[in-house]
Amino acid sequence: MEIPTLCCIFVPYLESIYISTMIKVSETAKTKVLQLMHEDGFDPTTDYVRVGVKSGGCSGLSYDLKFDKSQNESDKLFEDNGVKIVVDTKSFLYLIGTTLEYSGGLNGAGFVFNNPNANRTCGCGESFSL
Repeated sequence: MEIPTLCCIFVPYLESIYISTMIKVSETAKTKVLQLMHEDGFDPTTDYVRVGVKSGGCSGLSYDLKFDKSQNESDKLFEDNGVKIVVDTKSFLYLIGTTLEYSGGLNGAGFVFNNPNANRTCGCGESFSL
């Protein structure tokens, strides 16, 4: 019997840590997400919030946030604060530790990503660079 290497033992463990700490959803963001899902005909118990990163924006990369009824085979799926989130594999490492918040203040309302991996963000908070 062959003993598995340390890599084979720890990789699944590390991936489970990343998934559990991937994106946190604040209470205000949760409230707004659930409200918008209902308004747009999505069911928060079966549908998802899809979060991704794409090229573009004034800082080089921008966040992509939308609702989705399906999950792709290669997506990472996790849940925080009652919100089901799917992330494509290309965006996964960019988003570890990010908190999704919602600001409804006088300076403008909208979702805000607090990403500890970003070295620079733009003024609007919708794009970043590493």
